Amino acid sequence: MKAYVIIPAYNEAKLIADTIKRVHRQNLDVLMVDDGSSDGTALIAKENNAIVIENMRNEGKGASLIKGFNYCLKKGCDAVITMDGDGQHLPEEIPLFINSALKSDAGIFIGNRMAKRKNMPLVRVLTNKIMSRFLSKITKQAIPDTQCGFRLIRRAVLEKINFVTSKYETESEILIKAARLGFKIESIPINTIYIGGKSSINPIIDTLRFLRFIAKELNSGGTLPNSKKG
Repeated sequence: MKAYVIIPAYNEAKLIADTIKRVHRQNLDVLMVDDGSSDGTALIAKENNAIVIENMRNEGKGASLIKGFNYCLKKGCDAVITMDGDGQHLPEEIPLFINSALKSDAGIFIGNRMAKRKNMPLVRVLTNKIMSRFLSKITKQAIPDTQCGFRLIRRAVLEKINFVTSKYETESEILIKAARLGFKIESIPINTIYIGGKSSINPIIDTLRFLRFIAKELNSGGTLPNSKKG
């Protein structure tokens, strides 16, 4: 399986080098999309042999992911693996996703942190539970941790999604539209490391943006087939 690891990053100079090195130990190429960082994140990534796409301004996590998807599709990838650049995802767990993809016909494999949430802040636990229950109903599939950015997404999924978002709600858009296209979504138990960094998510603005997107999707009249497509 030819796969790229896509890391959208914004001001992650302190941690990005270590993350890239650990991904390279999994014998995978790293594509880092720098979202207008001002701390030298892009330069550090280049020095550590990552492929780097640079946004001239901060465009949002979704916009960065989409640019990464397009690059990898042009390079003929079979799948992409997305993970955050802030140290919260363990590169050593990448084989869990690849091995699952080799055994299953699911279109998306998404990390599930909820069984190992010892260090997860309570507000994050509650938010994840509410959002995951909501999106599970919309997709008609059980997805325990819809907010996890550690994922393997097959080429067939990315080729068929017409993206309309560009911020944090893009990750939810992927799940909803993949389900509508008939793709199965499989969860992979993973660990998550919380290091006390400040989240770049604005709880009010990003929640309102997410709700607006969901409202549009529900009003679009899209149907959800029984998800059997790989």
